[in-house]
Amino acid sequence: MDKNKKAPYRKRNGSEVSFDLKISIIDEINNGQISANYASKKYNISRSTIDYWNKKLATFHSKSKAMSKD
Repeated sequence: MDKNKKAPYRKRNGSEVSFDLKISIIDEINNGQISANYASKKYNISRSTIDYWNKKLATFHSKSKAMSKD
């Protein structure tokens, strides 16, 4: 065994997802139209990624409401 050899790194298989698609997926889940499990299968995105988006977009929406002048 050669200990100096580095293990091959894992390449990312997914593609970039647009911000609009992220919002639409999270809106579908929050409105109860689809489940997170079904969305992960439908859009070929892991559930942990969807949970991460949901958490980040929830803070994004709350900040945008807090900053509005209305």
